[in-house]
Amino acid sequence: MKIRARAPLRLGLAGGGTDLPPFSDIYGGYVLNATISLYSYAMLEPLEDQRVVFRANDLQMKWSGPAEAALPLDHSLPLHAGVYNRIVRDFNGGMPLPVELITSADVPPGSGLGSSSTMVVAILKAFVEHLQLPLGEYEIAHLAYEIERVDLGMSGGKQDQYAATFGGFNFLEFNAGSQVIVNPLRVKRWIASELESSLVLFSTGVSRNSSAVIDSQIANVTDGDIRSLEATMALKQDAVDMKAALLRGDMSAFARILGQGWENKKRTSNGISNPMLDDIYDTARAGRQSFRRGRRWFHDLHGGA
Repeated sequence: MKIRARAPLRLGLAGGGTDLPPFSDIYGGYVLNATISLYSYAMLEPLEDQRVVFRANDLQMKWSGPAEAALPLDHSLPLHAGVYNRIVRDFNGGMPLPVELITSADVPPGSGLGSSSTMVVAILKAFVEHLQLPLGEYEIAHLAYEIERVDLGMSGGKQDQYAATFGGFNFLEFNAGSQVIVNPLRVKRWIASELESSLVLFSTGVSRNSSAVIDSQIANVTDGDIRSLEATMALKQDAVDMKAALLRGDMSAFARILGQGWENKKRTSNGISNPMLDDIYDTARAGRQSFRRGRRWFHDLHGGA
């Protein structure tokens, strides 16, 4: 039997970066995000022979090997192996699982939409369904976080795993001790429609590994960099203010906070932007000002918010 699962990608609207430890552990973090109609997909099929096969059709990558309790991670599909290893260890008594796992995504890796975490959640959901595991949304999101950040050692925060698992508009609270509270927002349909018609997603055509930027943000917090800390605190407040604007349907305030958040984000690390992004951003703002009857705004698909 083939099992199919998918998880939605997200727009980080406000507060991105406040979900990064140690900032979230020390000061607490707030993030506002929303999932969109772009997805990561996973298809799982048990095999009769003792093999494990991973295929990433969108990347044209494949890995296969004997079914073992712990698969190697030093190949081109470590996310697939990381999820497999944790599932076998924690939920199958260490017994290997002969399976074929095929994945794909609507966007390339490094797009700024949380694609890696979303892929982990999609794969996890396929295994959860295959083994009929009694895991709820919080458990799946936390497990995805541990696999990506702890087991695989990939730098990053927590918002992506929770967004991909819960879906919709969410205001997320991050506290010490890995405590995460998901507050689903009941955004009225007309507000969601207005927001959707007012946003422009712009692909820079450039894919990047965010680890270096994230490591820089973490180092600035650890070193007590005042400029970076103040900017991250401002990002946290941006999330609170944007939530209020969104629930009121105040798109002007929403746009103002989105732009303000981008400026605050750039102060958290020197690697957030570059001349090309600045030029795109300035062009988008100039277009908005000249397009008086519409309300279009710019969301940086390259780096998120």
